[in-house]
Amino acid sequence: MSQDDRDLRGIQEVATSLGVTQRTLRFYEDRGLIQPLRIGSTRVYTRRDTARMQLILRGKRLGFSLREIEEFLDLYDADPQHVEQMRRLAGRCRERIDELEAQRHAIDQTLVELATIEREALARIEEPVAGG
Repeated sequence: MSQDDRDLRGIQEVATSLGVTQRTLRFYEDRGLIQPLRIGSTRVYTRRDTARMQLILRGKRLGFSLREIEEFLDLYDADPQHVEQMRRLAGRCRERIDELEAQRHAIDQTLVELATIEREALARIEEPVAGG
């Protein structure tokens, strides 16, 4: 019996440790991204399943689509050296960085414009009413 097989955990324990709901785990199972073992009708998660879920959650937090996450996970399984996975991951990270920097630039411009409008509005409020 491998170490991974001895470290089996139930759905509630895994959900709690990852800070997600059981429904979230079932969602990713339905999508085929994790495949917990079944003992009767009980889902049992290996260390590998939990590690995959950590990668999935990290990918979602970083803004990757489910399709991209699935591709990264498939590459991880297919390439024992993980060279292609790392190459694609690095490329996709660069794309995501560029997207976020563009968004940050747009947000910065919007903040400047809003601050200007706010100042102008406050200045008009403070102006004395003509003819009063």
